[in-house]
Amino acid sequence: MYRLFLSGGLAIYPDKSAYICVEESPVLWYYYIDMNYYAVQVRTLKEEAYIASISRQLEDTEIKIQFLFPKRRLIIRRQGEQVNELMPLFPGYVFIETEKLSTELYNVARSARYFSRFLPNNQNICSLSGKDLAVLKHFIGFGAVAESSKVYFDENDRIVVTSGPLHGLEGSIVKVDRRKHRAKVKLDFANECFLLDLAFDIIGKNTVSDGGCHDSTE
Repeated sequence: MYRLFLSGGLAIYPDKSAYICVEESPVLWYYYIDMNYYAVQVRTLKEEAYIASISRQLEDTEIKIQFLFPKRRLIIRRQGEQVNELMPLFPGYVFIETEKLSTELYNVARSARYFSRFLPNNQNICSLSGKDLAVLKHFIGFGAVAESSKVYFDENDRIVVTSGPLHGLEGSIVKVDRRKHRAKVKLDFANECFLLDLAFDIIGKNTVSDGGCHDSTE
């Protein structure tokens, strides 16, 4: 695994964990910092306005956090034309990545416009764990935007995912639209089920290795 160390500074790992490296010749000490993810429910379509509001309030503080608002790319047909559009992966949710949810951060986040609640609720705030954390990490592992997955269809007309956000979610695919190049996925998050369209590009079978598969409904 690739590791970037700054002598006496911070090293970020691909899984978003962090280590502090303190050099005390001839020994190097490494301190593990576990980053937590908190989900904030906000008014739908106002997620980025909420992030901007909090960011302004935190400018003059020592609070260091990262906001996550993962998106997906879809090709939408409007008035006969294809439009490249970015849409939320988790509509109505903003995620805060931080080592600790301090009282000051909580107060700022809760007072910002469009805030609804922390998950699971404001009286019992918990960082994401279990399946919820796994779902979030699955998508943010592909960056800020979930681009099209690479797929092909086998001799039984089953979709085979070779790479991209759909890889590993084959068992959650409930519908495949070959014409629109979309797969509808059923996901569980925050004790609720929701359907999500993810894009795919069809490639030749002979150009890839075997991947996961799912029966096509189209």
